[in-house]
Amino acid sequence: MPLGESESSSASTLDQLAKDLDKSNIMAPTDASETSVSDDTATDDESFSSVEELTAALLDSKPRPPSSQADQEKAAAIKDEANKILAIGNYALAVELYSQAIELDPEKEIYWANRAQAYIKEEAYGAAIADATKAIDINPNYIKSYYRRALAYTAILRPKDALKDFNTVVQRAPADKSARAKRDECQKIVRRLAFEAAIEVGEEPSIADSVDYEAMVVEDSYDGARLESKTLKTVNGKYPKLEMSLEFIQDMIERFKTGKLLHRKYVFTIIIEAMKLFKTEPTMVEVDIEEGNTMSVCGDTHGQFFDLIELFRFNGYPSETHSYLFNGDFVDRGSWSTENALLLFAYKWMYPKKFFLNRGNHEADEMNKVYGFEGECKAKYSEKAFKVFSESFSTLPLATLVGKNYFVLHGGLFSDDKITLDDVRKFDRFRQKQPGQNGLMMEMLWTDPQPQPGRGPSKRGVGLQFGPDITKRFCEKNGLMAVIRSHEVRMGGYEIEHGGRLITVFSAPNYCDSQGNKGAVINIKNDYELNFQTYDAVPHPDIKPMAYASNLMM
Repeated sequence: MPLGESESSSASTLDQLAKDLDKSNIMAPTDASETSVSDDTATDDESFSSVEELTAALLDSKPRPPSSQADQEKAAAIKDEANKILAIGNYALAVELYSQAIELDPEKEIYWANRAQAYIKEEAYGAAIADATKAIDINPNYIKSYYRRALAYTAILRPKDALKDFNTVVQRAPADKSARAKRDECQKIVRRLAFEAAIEVGEEPSIADSVDYEAMVVEDSYDGARLESKTLKTVNGKYPKLEMSLEFIQDMIERFKTGKLLHRKYVFTIIIEAMKLFKTEPTMVEVDIEEGNTMSVCGDTHGQFFDLIELFRFNGYPSETHSYLFNGDFVDRGSWSTENALLLFAYKWMYPKKFFLNRGNHEADEMNKVYGFEGECKAKYSEKAFKVFSESFSTLPLATLVGKNYFVLHGGLFSDDKITLDDVRKFDRFRQKQPGQNGLMMEMLWTDPQPQPGRGPSKRGVGLQFGPDITKRFCEKNGLMAVIRSHEVRMGGYEIEHGGRLITVFSAPNYCDSQGNKGAVINIKNDYELNFQTYDAVPHPDIKPMAYASNLMM
């Protein structure tokens, strides 16, 4: 069979698949089996045992007798239906159907490769790597499997592994310009990481300290509201300290709605003033809800600024009596991540004791370089703005304890039952600026629940999965009613799991303009009952998700 053809008909050219992949975060290819081949930080393999465990489990599975002709025909029909389901964006059902085809005919590499594509759409990159590896094991000449595995390795920041697969694709399809471009981009990342490792020397100086934002002048031509100070003149050679106001925040919202930017003075001022507050907070912030007050807990918002404003519109804007906790992943993927982050930071400055932010796995350098936030900062403001944001992200608290009842963190629980809230309290987040690929911070930002007891390898390829027994023991040991986390799309906006001891809340409706999910927010009053509110996505300007992302992810 010629390269790039499926078993039933000619495939599109390699360049056409690259075009399909340019839309990979918006829509699926029309038929995943019929497309051509072109559908980060380097670390030790030990750090990613979950990927290797998933892969080993597939490769070590016992051989089965050949499928009957009837089973093969039934599997092919199910695969065709799965391709249609994948094309309309129902990735979970596509995975289920491809799994049925695999059960009937496990030696057909295209079923494994197509399920890998569905897993990529679901962001289950570890599972995608395992399936693509199985497809390669069945047929080492099926090049789409290498391409999809390379994409999945890229997504979990393993550029060295991705580069090997991109090299294989380019060697076997040398005329594919898109695959070559991705190979070259990946090679640049590997070289950059090697260079950075070679010149790494201790603690880097603060970028924020080098920004003289107080001395920046706002030109008369600037048409937005201005931050004011109670001190009208400089004192002892120092500039007056500016103060955040609700008038400025409202003007900022309106500017962002119409595509306008803030003056760079205000960008740096907001980031640095918020960072000063983050630095004063413990790794686990502990808050009680006063009588007559409400705390709203929100999940991922991922640069979906217009949906964030919708959340505030129907649920109430932050105030002295209505506090908010945003549980990480404010940036990346959505194309208004700077607007999201600046608005949330401005509210933190406005209400320092009523507005809280936890760090997510996307408030991290290597994720921002791949998934769009770095590119967006450079496009809208400057590289220095990104670096100051990066520094501020490294100061964000990792968790919040609400009324001693709810432990709120972005990802989930730990690989060791001995970990308690006291360990989180004692963790020095300032010594480890980036989450890395193992350890307590990584687990807090990356882990996911599973329905079965115990712990298992993560389908994401980073972190682990934990069962209801793990959640129950953690809550009982620490006197908690429940753990609240985010990190995963839930079609209804939220889900109560693990016998009611684990709640997932996700606040980016119609995630990436493709998932069709609702967004949700949890409102808690001083009786500590949970009240769930859901909402739909609202229209936004015609700018697609991932507009500023690395070419490797397009």
